[in-house]
Amino acid sequence: MVRIEFLGPINKPAIEMEAATLADVAKALREDAELAPWLENSAVAVNDTLVAGLETPLKSGDKVSLLPPVCGG
Repeated sequence: MVRIEFLGPINKPAIEMEAATLADVAKALREDAELAPWLENSAVAVNDTLVAGLETPLKSGDKVSLLPPVCGG
């Protein structure tokens, strides 16, 4: 199981799911109409390290964080 955290204004509780790659996570999250718009513009971190590719492998116990764009001063 991997833990998916939604940071900042996404404002959803963390979930856990079975996933072998980030592509599996993205596919599952696209099914949630509230999350789908965030997926296009958010950065993704696995175990607190930013990643760019959906082919990124995941293993049980990994933490995936969705980091939406924010602005501030």
